[in-house]
Amino acid sequence: MDLNQIWHQFIDHLLDNDEITQASIKKFTGIPFIYIHYHPAPNDDGKLSLLIKTAASLSMRGKQLHCETIFVRQEEHLYVFRHRFYVPQQKMFCCGNLCPDCILYRS
Repeated sequence: MDLNQIWHQFIDHLLDNDEITQASIKKFTGIPFIYIHYHPAPNDDGKLSLLIKTAASLSMRGKQLHCETIFVRQEEHLYVFRHRFYVPQQKMFCCGNLCPDCILYRS
């Protein structure tokens, strides 16, 4: 699975919204941050986090991924979030070593 493709789709889905004029990803010490220029309508409190969740879910559709978004800071119309896509930490196949958490034992 190529996460770069997921990131590009995510940014494209964010830019589909009229309130978001610019969105980009920057990595610092391997941690991805998204920078969003957001100009909300007058009575739209908390809509940006909903837009991010929607764009992420559209990007992850059909793939076994999860995402995590954490607000970092805001300067006027620039919002910064720590955002990452990650694969769930569970066994997906049987390795043949009779592990106690083998998927063959799941019901």
